[in-house]
Amino acid sequence: MGGEAQGSRGWRRRAVASIAKRPDGTYRPRYRDENGKEHARHFKRKVDAQRWLDEQTAAIVTGDYVDPAAGKITFKVWFKAWSGRQVWERGTTLAAQQAADSVTFADVPMRQIRPSHVQQWVKVMSQPASSRTSGLAPSTIRTRYNYVHMALRAAVVDRIIKSDPSAGVPLPRARKASAAMTIPAIEEVGRALSVAPVWFRPFIAVCAFAGLRLGETAGLRLEDVDFLRRTIVVRRQLQGENRVTTEVVAPKFGSERVVYVPAELVDLLAQHVQRAGVQQGDWMIANARQPLNRNSAGHQWREVRKAAGLGGYTLHDLRHFYASGLIASGCDVVTVQRALGHSSATITLGVYSHLWPTAEDRTRAAAGDLMAAALGASADSLRTEGL
Repeated sequence: MGGEAQGSRGWRRRAVASIAKRPDGTYRPRYRDENGKEHARHFKRKVDAQRWLDEQTAAIVTGDYVDPAAGKITFKVWFKAWSGRQVWERGTTLAAQQAADSVTFADVPMRQIRPSHVQQWVKVMSQPASSRTSGLAPSTIRTRYNYVHMALRAAVVDRIIKSDPSAGVPLPRARKASAAMTIPAIEEVGRALSVAPVWFRPFIAVCAFAGLRLGETAGLRLEDVDFLRRTIVVRRQLQGENRVTTEVVAPKFGSERVVYVPAELVDLLAQHVQRAGVQQGDWMIANARQPLNRNSAGHQWREVRKAAGLGGYTLHDLRHFYASGLIASGCDVVTVQRALGHSSATITLGVYSHLWPTAEDRTRAAAGDLMAAALGASADSLRTEGL
């Protein structure tokens, strides 16, 4: 028997198949796949041989065929090959590899990976590794799952496996943004600025009053600040944990932007430039001429936080502080999106939607204005009648 498979380029390839009865009474069905490679098995009953042969040839015709030998490679081998083809920045590559290193089925052949393997991996990530530690945060688990999920979906597209075993696997519920997000109060940011070392104060100010990420702030050069137009251009970011691993990379996708900043921030930066002797081509904010990285900036911030008596705020929480200020001032979602460098307004709403006034808030405020106006008019009327 035979069938035809329609290729993406319009050519057709015939799936040649047949069943032969062997001297020992078994049946040997065989077929050739799209690449001309022959496959065969042995069955005691002809009906079983025919069923298997029909399944394979039908898969070739419909384009769903997967070479049985392809799925023999382990997840570790597949992930290394797949991730090596991705056009990723260094930070993304490291995060993806960290996800792959954490799976509990790294050495399992791809065709043998089941949803239960993925479920067990998710459970392991959720549980504390020891009595002194806690399980990974739901957001971290989701991030790692997404990388593994992408790799398995790619394996389906490349016909390494027939289906994605990670599809539909339940993940731990993440806390709502309104509950998980921590935003410093205005007076807390003020205290942090007042106790920070003079050279580090501009770093805090740029995060809090321009909303730049840690790496974007560390990557600023003198020429990125227009002191007359009061703008900061985000052209690059520094990624890395220490001096050895830190490198200059492009901003996150969609994050290259112009940020319009207040005169007070420009004045603070101008004073810093004059005091520190920053020259054209220099890093705007550096420690002994060395650019800051994730570890060094984090260390400096923890020292400031301790001196100011603040809670566990991170430098990224200063970005939330900036976003909340824009929203409180009436900025719409697109304006906030562009200021923060989000690739889409959907991302902005996903993070900060709880900060925008709801219909109930507007209704309450409008009714309050009406009540205040009515009471004011009544008081004026009573005073007039008294006269």
